[in-house]
Amino acid sequence: MKTPADLLAQEQGTIIKKWKDKLAIALVFPNIYRLAMSNLGMQLVYRIANDHPDIVCERVFLPESGGQPVSVESGRVLGDFPVILCALSFESDYLNLLRIFLAAGIEPLADSRFAGQGSRSPLIIGGGVATFINPEPLAPFIDMFVVGDAEVLLPTLLRRLVAGSRAGQGWQDLLDQCAARPGYYVPARYSYVHTEAGEFAGFKAAEGALLPVEKVVCQDLDQAGHSELLTPNTEFASLYLTELGRGCSRGCRFCAAGFVYRPPRLWRSGAIISALQEMPAGCSRVGLLGMEMAHGDDLAAVAGFLEGVQCSLSFSSLRADALGEELVSLLQKSGLKTAAIAPDGASERLRAVINKGLSQQDIIRAARTLVEAGINNLKLYFMIGLPTEEDADLAELVDLVRRVKEEIDQVGRARGRLATISVSLNSFVPKAWTPFQYAGFAGVPELKRRIKFLSRELKGFANVKLKADKPDNAFYQAVLAKGDRRLGYALLDMARSGRNWRQVLKDHGLDPLAIAGPRRQDGKFCWQIIDHAMNSDYLWQEYVKALSGKTTQPCDTSQCRRCGVCGD
Repeated sequence: MKTPADLLAQEQGTIIKKWKDKLAIALVFPNIYRLAMSNLGMQLVYRIANDHPDIVCERVFLPESGGQPVSVESGRVLGDFPVILCALSFESDYLNLLRIFLAAGIEPLADSRFAGQGSRSPLIIGGGVATFINPEPLAPFIDMFVVGDAEVLLPTLLRRLVAGSRAGQGWQDLLDQCAARPGYYVPARYSYVHTEAGEFAGFKAAEGALLPVEKVVCQDLDQAGHSELLTPNTEFASLYLTELGRGCSRGCRFCAAGFVYRPPRLWRSGAIISALQEMPAGCSRVGLLGMEMAHGDDLAAVAGFLEGVQCSLSFSSLRADALGEELVSLLQKSGLKTAAIAPDGASERLRAVINKGLSQQDIIRAARTLVEAGINNLKLYFMIGLPTEEDADLAELVDLVRRVKEEIDQVGRARGRLATISVSLNSFVPKAWTPFQYAGFAGVPELKRRIKFLSRELKGFANVKLKADKPDNAFYQAVLAKGDRRLGYALLDMARSGRNWRQVLKDHGLDPLAIAGPRRQDGKFCWQIIDHAMNSDYLWQEYVKALSGKTTQPCDTSQCRRCGVCGD
């Protein structure tokens, strides 16, 4: 296992600062170094914080072999930092964050932390897309959430932190000030209101605190977000990542990012190319994030630039109906051997239910185009357990794989090598702030049955492999996605005891089936503490359309006013 010194020696872009006369901030990403270092949000915060002349910001990750979590840059323990920023992109990392606090000797509960340690208590601030969706499972532990884009909110917050630290201002004063401003959610300033039956009925805010808390975003950027640090010791080794935008105009009804990042913002090709021009010398591999939502003309401009500087292209998945000539040409020159398409819905009917907007012919045509461009390994991503899904839909999935195979086998036989197909099955998890927040989790036994059905039906297909996630893990994620503050105390119990999540929830009087289950139209949801500016009934209307198999046109921010984010 590599030491922090070994990791630092192989990094590009590391920022090392002296601590004297500076406010020390720990940037915690609650997972191991190898997984964390591919996260653009974490890297962006690292750069913005260190751009401040009076701040030293160092990274802290989950130790791979246990023990004390220390910063990568200087080996300092977490307790040495007066401020801790937590980058939270995935619900599955919530438990890791609490493990880090416990291993570092930091009291996890915010109210106990301030009561027990007073002015010496670190200020813990959370941010990231997972907290925009539903911050409540972590509300007992986080002093303040930053709700929105770091480029807009973080510089001002950092100035306040430095000024407050130099003036000897207590963190409570700062929290009071921020709670009255858009973009900051201070959980301690809010309490739950319940009905006589004990159901959640909304929030009560302390005097001066905003209710709900308005999200703050940037509308445009001169330079797209991009890799600030490169290392060979990560999932995307030495791959320079650049985002093509934030949000998505497609409106897939299962996708939280497509709703909490509204309005969708696609960066101009000039901003993307500006980011690509920051690539370190010798870097020849570029990963583009958000290719499924990018416009064809912007992709063409970016592809032309990459060809000009002789950079190869990498990506997570492609929109099946967005394969233009320039992009295909770049794929061929990049020498990629693996590419992914995400039909998501098993059938044409289900793709209408989820508003995917892809036909079977789109998928088959894209598969052939990719294989003709030199792709030897084709991945197809599907979800199972979607609302209204039936066995007939699963049978259509099998037929789609068969038709894709027949199409690409024609190409393979002509060139003397058949391509392989990897079918990836992921269990649908209903997420807050999507139309499917009203839907329930399909259930572990039923998902296992569907996986077994597909495994049996695809077994006889040559050069086709099936990979499925574990439904129990998806169930746990569904609980995290729709849980409230009570779940936070169960997570703390899990972090301390190491016990199974189902048993711990039972001991805390929590029913996971109820948490992950269907919700009523008139229900009040804890995640509504965040204001995403959508009309109150828009998500329900989209859910009703989904159940009827009706689609919605992609967002056109110049004239679309359906959801309310762009005004009435």
